[in-house]
Amino acid sequence: MAAGILSDRAIQALFDAGKLSSGRALDADQIQPASLDLRLGARAYRVRASFLPGPSARVEDKLQRLSMHEIDLSEGAVLETGCVYMVQLLESLALPPEISASANPKSSTGRLDIFTRVMTDYGQEFDKIAPGYTGPLWLEVSPRTFPIVARTGSRLSQIRFRQGHAVLDEDELSRLHSAETLVASDTPNVSGGGIALSIDLMGQGPDRLIGYRGKHHTAVIDVDKRAAHDVFDFWEPLHNRGSADLILDPDEFYILVSRESVHVPPLYAAEMTPFDPLVGEFRVHYAGFFDPGFGHSDAGGAGSRAVLEVRSHEVPFILEHGQIVGRLIYERMLERPGALYGSGLGSNYQAQGLKLSKHFRA
Repeated sequence: MAAGILSDRAIQALFDAGKLSSGRALDADQIQPASLDLRLGARAYRVRASFLPGPSARVEDKLQRLSMHEIDLSEGAVLETGCVYMVQLLESLALPPEISASANPKSSTGRLDIFTRVMTDYGQEFDKIAPGYTGPLWLEVSPRTFPIVARTGSRLSQIRFRQGHAVLDEDELSRLHSAETLVASDTPNVSGGGIALSIDLMGQGPDRLIGYRGKHHTAVIDVDKRAAHDVFDFWEPLHNRGSADLILDPDEFYILVSRESVHVPPLYAAEMTPFDPLVGEFRVHYAGFFDPGFGHSDAGGAGSRAVLEVRSHEVPFILEHGQIVGRLIYERMLERPGALYGSGLGSNYQAQGLKLSKHFRA
């Protein structure tokens, strides 16, 4: 049996066969080249703490004990920072036994510092869906920096389906990089099962902008409104003032950018892996999926950088220009998608450099 990531055509076929279902009609752009956006359902539950259901319980069973109050999302509601919410998603699964899945926050979700994780009934891991799972999907939502407005149908997370094990090993990854230039680096670092990305702290433009730091005590951000918010109401710009480094303050949130541009060829998908805490006490990149065609020149993406959502933990930490901050793993697709990322899809982050989420005015 061939191994690989399911394409947009295969995801649609799962819906047609009743293996995926939804509480209402799909949005026109909900199926992406190698993933499916997931939508919030009608109610959110404020819970005392994050949890996993474990092998003997449904999520609903745990909610009866841990839920503090119920919130109607039908007309939109504010979800506060520092709180944990559980929301049943509109989409549910009845996967074939050979198909598993994994989930990640959408890029825009990560760039707003909204912590999200998908869980299933009887699940023992976040964001992992076992082969053959049948049942509802739930999303844990915890805004970290900005309070948000969300509603039924809001899309904060995405899911990717796979058959078998399709991750490229280091030899395969090196060969693919030699043929396709996966990251624009003179000395690619292929180890730990992935290809390294480093941080750009030299700065862009005449003011040498290197990134943004999230402000505290802001107004709310509506997750469904594009270009509706002023950058400076929510972000403090950061500049290179002569030293290509940056001290990360504990529990502050930063938007930075990779030094290398990234390329995901049409027959592959990529994912950013959490960075090894032994190398530095910080977390990079909540939203880890890169669809086929990201950074692909034929899809209008030449020069696409990886935007990095960075948070330091416990102690201040100095990042220096060129320091490795993450690794991309690549997986094979089962087939070429019907549409590539950025190619007529209105993709928000193709050909990007340092870029905030779509919610802010340029």
